[in-house]
Amino acid sequence: MTDVVPTQPRNLPLFVTTETCSGGTYIVTGANTGLGLEAAKHLVNLGAAKVIMGVRNVPAGETAKAEIEAATGKSNVAEVWALDLSSYASVKAFAKKVIAELDRIDALIENAGVAMAQRVLAEGHIVPLTVNVYSTFLLGVMLLPKMSEGAQKFGILPHLVIITSRVGFDFKEDWDSVKDDPMGKMDAEDMVGLKTYPLSKLLEIMAVRHLAPLMPVSRTGVVINVVCPGLCKTDLSRNAPPAFRERLAAQHEKYGRTAEDGSRTLLHGAVAGKESHGCFLDSCTIAENVVPSWLTDEESKQAQKRVWNGIAKELERVEPGCVERIL
Repeated sequence: MTDVVPTQPRNLPLFVTTETCSGGTYIVTGANTGLGLEAAKHLVNLGAAKVIMGVRNVPAGETAKAEIEAATGKSNVAEVWALDLSSYASVKAFAKKVIAELDRIDALIENAGVAMAQRVLAEGHIVPLTVNVYSTFLLGVMLLPKMSEGAQKFGILPHLVIITSRVGFDFKEDWDSVKDDPMGKMDAEDMVGLKTYPLSKLLEIMAVRHLAPLMPVSRTGVVINVVCPGLCKTDLSRNAPPAFRERLAAQHEKYGRTAEDGSRTLLHGAVAGKESHGCFLDSCTIAENVVPSWLTDEESKQAQKRVWNGIAKELERVEPGCVERIL
């Protein structure tokens, strides 16, 4: 990631338009700040019928909603719904509310994530594993049947967009030590805290690469892809050690995209064509060419299967039958 940051393009194109958004219903997680807030603002401004802002901090979400309404002049479009990805109960409650109350889902943009150096547990796992991996896929898996239903009923092409990062590729030199049991090794007490975020992003990428071929668009009507928004000026690193934050701030100053610019990558993922299914997207393009060979060879496919099976096992424990329903 550090090698590409100085050359990352800025002032990215905005692929969503009034034509693509008008009348649609969108869900954006982590929508009270940063990339999620800016993506939600664009969707409201471009004529979405409903934008669900999934947020852990509801008062902060209401403040963000007020900002969106002031900026766009449009009310009664954005809605703030409670969603705490560190709680499986919260994820399940959110998903069930979506299924019960929304007619359709044009895109589920899973932007919420966390980076932590400290070892803190949630649902029996370290927080980056629970939030970035298990709960992210739990929400997606629970809502995929609803998205498939909407594809057929409304003649739309729903998108499940998981926001990831190229920092996952930086985990290569450590991969051999965890590849036999990546989730277990990530949870282990001797795992270095600063490595949990890149590993969680790598697991997201690997899981989607395994899952997408099992769920072809021709059968489900849903596009699943992963998006790297690049280095953006957000507060994602707020829980990192001071020295790390200082280095990152210097990079932000030199090369960072604004949150608004970075949000355009999320929106590209939400409207990219069927050819983006299962792909890695970067800088508003399908960027399979940047995926390293150790994630595309035959050995990696077996590792991807292990990753997905580990995630699926946890999801089935939490919500029995949820994985079976999509496959």
